[in-house]
Amino acid sequence: MPSQQALDAFVAMVLSNKHDEAIATFYTPDSTMQENLDPPRKGREGNVARERAVMDRATKIDSVLEGPVFVSGDRVVIRWIFRFDFADGTSIVMDEIAYQRWEGDLIAEERF
Repeated sequence: MPSQQALDAFVAMVLSNKHDEAIATFYTPDSTMQENLDPPRKGREGNVARERAVMDRATKIDSVLEGPVFVSGDRVVIRWIFRFDFADGTSIVMDEIAYQRWEGDLIAEERF
């Protein structure tokens, strides 16, 4: 179960648009991230690199916490809205629910 301090720090980091740093700081080394029914992507370092690649393409990022953060034991549910604006004039808005399993103060599994 995450401490309130760790959870608050994680949310604050994401809201500061430091998504890559949040993964590097708050995920276990062998953590997994999964988009819907896609196969899980395993390993913190690979997930940090993937996030940095997206962030590097963006000219502007907006991150919003939508509603409360739900915690039940080692499970956490967060609704995020992310907007990425890119240099080519395109943008993407993601309204996503993150379902996480924490091991202490680190995320071991996350599915969107």
